[in-house]
Amino acid sequence: MTTFGIIGAGNIGSQVARALIGQGHQVVISNSRGPETLTELVAELGPNARAATPVEAAEAAEVAVVTVPLKALADIPVEPLAGKIVLDTNNYYFERDGHIDALDRGEATTSGLLQAHLPTSKVAKAFNNIVWRQITTDGSPAGTPDRRALGTASDHPEASAFTAKLYDELGFDTVDLGPLSESWRLERDRPGYGTRQTREQMLANTAAANRLP
Repeated sequence: MTTFGIIGAGNIGSQVARALIGQGHQVVISNSRGPETLTELVAELGPNARAATPVEAAEAAEVAVVTVPLKALADIPVEPLAGKIVLDTNNYYFERDGHIDALDRGEATTSGLLQAHLPTSKVAKAFNNIVWRQITTDGSPAGTPDRRALGTASDHPEASAFTAKLYDELGFDTVDLGPLSESWRLERDRPGYGTRQTREQMLANTAAANRLP
């Protein structure tokens, strides 16, 4: 059993929490509006969940999940996450986040921006290339024909390995793209993003991806 600190309780954060609790893990979940706004969600999640502030969730986490709008990355607590694996679900939507020149020019990645903000943490890309509802519906046992794959990337091999193990526990194969510099292949509007793909399909699609349109 692992205690996950979830920073961000929107669609993805809430659904990841459901998936984790379904596997017997503990969840400390937070949002920017305060723990009192999460009463209903925590009641649904049950005794293995509690609401907290983002700092408290980061402090309690053995592993953290950051799932906030990209424009809010600067608000993620740094020191409480030092040395910890941090799973990053974020995607870049300029319509919501405003334009970020380094991303528009293909000079940065979304998960790389979080790693820069959390220099002493071990950031891994996770759960960004699946529709939130499908996190709890599309998993299947290992060896199932056409099992769905999800992607990851990290500059820390132990973080990639943890993500792959977690994916398998939740019913997904893994495509590991290596370092965060390659994680753009999983980002919005790339062939590795969004659609249901097997591991073989995703490997082919991410290999064929273009950095810029």
